[in-house]
Amino acid sequence: MIRRLLLGFLPMLPLMGCDLGPNYHHPQTDTPDVFLAPGATGPGGRGVAPIWPNRGWWQGFRSPELDTLEAEAETHNYTIQEAIAAVSAADAAVRVAGGALLPSVTAAPSASWNQVNAGNGSSSGYGAVVGSNGAVTQIGRGIVDTRTYSAQLSASYEVDFWGRNLATFEASEASAVAARFAAQVTALTIVSEVADTWFAALAYQDELDVARRNLSLAEDLLKAEQARLDAGTVSALNVAQQAALVAGERATIPNLVSFERQEVIALGILVGRPPEEIAINPGTLRTIPTPVVVPGLPIDLLRRRPDVAQAEATLVSAVASTRAARAALFPTLTLSGSMGWQNGALAGLLAPQSLILSAAANAVQTLFDNGALSGQVAENRAIAREDVAAYQQTVLQAYTDVETALTQVYYATQQEALQRVAVKQAQLATTISRAQLEAGTVDITSLLQAQQTQLGDENTLVTVQLARFQALVALFKALGGGWQQTVPATAQPVPAINPSIIP
Repeated sequence: MIRRLLLGFLPMLPLMGCDLGPNYHHPQTDTPDVFLAPGATGPGGRGVAPIWPNRGWWQGFRSPELDTLEAEAETHNYTIQEAIAAVSAADAAVRVAGGALLPSVTAAPSASWNQVNAGNGSSSGYGAVVGSNGAVTQIGRGIVDTRTYSAQLSASYEVDFWGRNLATFEASEASAVAARFAAQVTALTIVSEVADTWFAALAYQDELDVARRNLSLAEDLLKAEQARLDAGTVSALNVAQQAALVAGERATIPNLVSFERQEVIALGILVGRPPEEIAINPGTLRTIPTPVVVPGLPIDLLRRRPDVAQAEATLVSAVASTRAARAALFPTLTLSGSMGWQNGALAGLLAPQSLILSAAANAVQTLFDNGALSGQVAENRAIAREDVAAYQQTVLQAYTDVETALTQVYYATQQEALQRVAVKQAQLATTISRAQLEAGTVDITSLLQAQQTQLGDENTLVTVQLARFQALVALFKALGGGWQQTVPATAQPVPAINPSIIP
């Protein structure tokens, strides 16, 4: 019977998987020929080979402490773990969507027993009656005892004429790809924040060092001025002015300690540890080397940014969902069949006379749903258009991020070199003013001004150094942080992911 039913539908099989569109096409984007920001070609000028970030780009700063923090963040950061769980959920959704592509088969063994009081029990004998359904009924002393055993296998399959189930499966696959790329975006963001925060903590340590050195020098000068006052060679105003400078510089230290500690606490969130367990060694930005990075052609950037790959995978999913919504406008055909055995005796359950077969076909076409299905098509089309715009915006943002970071690195490097000159000049001015004060050729006002200028220039130098390091981190992030998509998302639905990020 099942064979005859299937043969009846063979002429319709060529219609299975009919393409109702729309099909995915890679969006067109405006790609610049080269990056125009200063420093885009590296120190060697035009034609220099690109130097892209590698997977562990932070190791270029040659800090074991930073390496340890980054490793902890990759392993224990809860935001990354959340992204990994989202990947697992997306993979499970793919399995759910794929279930409709194959028949569903169920098994249903059963056994039943029923006993009914049939009368006053006057019957003195026993008897057994086999019903038409194979149930065995035993009668005796007014008791009716019925037993039935059965075993059944059922299969059901929705013939995917219009490709709705396949399109739904492809949409789920693309969503799983997007989830993987999103996890990479999250990981890149976290490791970049770890580097930024660590550099900020070192910058506050440098500012504390500057403040404490200047405070020590100011206190030494205050003692000298107090001695001169006792000797009657200076006025009390000189001592008061220097004392005010000492008090002001001393007051800045608690605030800097607070800021430094806040950065350390922020590291705890990033590496997944309580603040009490976080501490960083005393350090300085002055001795950290600068890794070299030179971007290649802008077109290469699109294969190195996980957010661009995520945006495209999301678009692929939206296009497939639109195909599924269009297919839902057409009839659905479901084939079902079952084979089972039923008998009143367990020993005779598989006997030929116990076999029961059934088959059915069911076609359904929605005639009126108040526009629900067509509305779903329109909604999915609009979502796909949104995703096209989002993809193009992501690509544009990628180019902008690189240009911005290159500009920041270039000018921060220049400013740092110039600020070092300013610090040296300020230190020289302070030295000269102190010597002149001791010689009695100038008053303390000149030295106070020189000290304040030196303090301001040294703090500015720390700020500029921090800006340069954070611009470098932004450049590494803008260039994809060492990630690279070797196969387009549309050609490899579930690409391999770095095992240290995604299990």
